Amino acid sequence: MAVCGSRTSHIGHFVGNVAARRLNYGLAVNKSSVSYSNRSVENVRKANISLRNKGQPHNFMLSQYFTTSVAKRKGHYSWYEGFGLEGFRVLSLARFSSGTTAAGSLSSGNTKGKEQTVSTVDSSEGKIHLKLNSGSFYLPHPAKAKTGGEDAHFICDPAQAIGVADGVGGWADLGIDAGEYARELMSNCMSVIQEEPKDSVDLIRVLEKAYRRTKAKGSSTACIVALTDKGLYAVNLGDSGFMLVRHGSAIFKSPVQQHGFNFPYQLEGSSAGDSPSLAQVFKITVAPGDVVVAGTDGLFDNLYDADITEVVVHAVEAGLGPQMTAQKIAALAQQRAMDTTKPSPFSDAAKEAGFEYHGGKLDDITVVVSYVTNNANPLTN
Repeated sequence: MAVCGSRTSHIGHFVGNVAARRLNYGLAVNKSSVSYSNRSVENVRKANISLRNKGQPHNFMLSQYFTTSVAKRKGHYSWYEGFGLEGFRVLSLARFSSGTTAAGSLSSGNTKGKEQTVSTVDSSEGKIHLKLNSGSFYLPHPAKAKTGGEDAHFICDPAQAIGVADGVGGWADLGIDAGEYARELMSNCMSVIQEEPKDSVDLIRVLEKAYRRTKAKGSSTACIVALTDKGLYAVNLGDSGFMLVRHGSAIFKSPVQQHGFNFPYQLEGSSAGDSPSLAQVFKITVAPGDVVVAGTDGLFDNLYDADITEVVVHAVEAGLGPQMTAQKIAALAQQRAMDTTKPSPFSDAAKEAGFEYHGGKLDDITVVVSYVTNNANPLTN
């Protein structure tokens, strides 16, 4: 057990990866840039997936063997102004099916500070004191149920922060449980964020300190989201991430950082991984009633943004708390992961990369839902 302030937190086992399509946004973005690097790296890829390369004769099968195949990429820094925030569309809602970890629980680094500031609706009227009311749910990959999988997450009420991490499962072929790395990383993130000055939290610094303290072998993606007096503040490295739902629409989603298809940026317990300073930084104005959905790729590879949004809308209308909302989202994601006939964000991304792939992708699924509220007695279940 780990303790977050006065609240008890626990470490659990979870896994995922986000190689999904990017959402088009229509939000005002400051002219601050996000930097991407294709520097030399030696990383372990995500999973063993058989994909057909459309460019090969006779449907030649390519096995994406991500553990022992080392990918070394050399390149240059490229800079993007106002990344990906044009062409906003209101997402239509689709049907959903329903499927626990409570708030206050912990389950299981571009040159520094390249920020993306998103202006949505000004919620600073009269300096409203906002709060994150959070809950989570986890479903392991069926084949990893006994070991618990490789995802990790935390919820820390005193710091008004949540985090998710996706241990890279390919390490298992080397006899290493990357879930241990992800869980230690999230535990360290939760500890470090409580050491930060309350009026000047620096999430890149938090990620860097937690990374240096993590000694387990393996590698992991990482996403941390915190609520400050100035709004939502987040850092994300790799293909875990978060989205923001307001008035029935997904108005923001963090973009994926990856070196190639299904090959995300990742922190590693050696110098071979990506630096914490490469994490993208986001600052977003939020308002009461907003809903933050964070997760690993087990979520975002299997559900479109409209799917997640609909579950959120129905759950809020039904008066459900964040934990139950997270459970419903996770259950739908697992249902889609097992469907080999319907398209999914992962199958869309595979096609864009030149591979033939159908259906969802079985994976560990971690979902953390946070309601932004100024209610003294918010829903908690």
